[in-house]
Amino acid sequence: MSAADLDDAITDFARRDVDVDGVVKTVYVAGTGPAVVLMPEMPGISPDVLRLARWVRDAGLTVYVPSLFGVDGAYPTAEGGREVVRRACVSAEFRAFANGGTSPVTVWLRGLARQAHAECGGPGVGAIGLCFTGNFALTMALEPAVIAPVVNHPSLPLDDPAGLELSDEDAHAVRDRIARDRLTVLAYRFDNDRWCTGQRFAAYQALLGDTFDGRVLPGRSSNPNPPPFFRDVVETPHSVVTAHLVDETGHPTLKARDEILTFLTTRLGQRRV
Repeated sequence: MSAADLDDAITDFARRDVDVDGVVKTVYVAGTGPAVVLMPEMPGISPDVLRLARWVRDAGLTVYVPSLFGVDGAYPTAEGGREVVRRACVSAEFRAFANGGTSPVTVWLRGLARQAHAECGGPGVGAIGLCFTGNFALTMALEPAVIAPVVNHPSLPLDDPAGLELSDEDAHAVRDRIARDRLTVLAYRFDNDRWCTGQRFAAYQALLGDTFDGRVLPGRSSNPNPPPFFRDVVETPHSVVTAHLVDETGHPTLKARDEILTFLTTRLGQRRV
């Protein structure tokens, strides 16, 4: 079976072109109820990211999946994934390395959250970041509509294991907003993840204090047979609720998935279905 045979056609989502301040990006939307913006991990909106999106949808929420890089629906191969990473690292939209500050694309994502809240109503919007976009869920909390940020295995900055992908100004603003509105930031990593280290979680804890709920799973519980990009390029347990999730009852990664869905539905005022 070829990699193309494992691609996801994304036929059960509405494909929209969303304009935020004159910048248009493709967004895949499905479900009903309050909104959740689910950002893709490297190297794009993979079948595993879409599986998570469908779980969010089936929990009684409207999921918005913006296309930020890669080929939408593509199975993550090693060769293709490396090229996507290279392009993203030099893109003006992202700040992949230390001292780069906050990625400019987060301004667009905050605008998407505002639009999603206006469309779906409810008390606010959830935001899920994954890997390259992990910290974006926290930065999106600068938008008042975002009330349920989930930071999954944030990998930026790539060259500083203790760094946060935030300017000093934005870090202080996020800290103050989280404290003022009594929000909680839910986060996950594997204990032996070399892209999202214990040092990085310690930096979040230092910034956010008790509002940061960082949860660490044993790396030995990760899926031992992830797609080639994760096996050959990432080379470490990393993607807790996507590529390295094990879809078995009682498994630690599936429990993490359930905790995230409960966090979102509770904060957004929806009962899980």
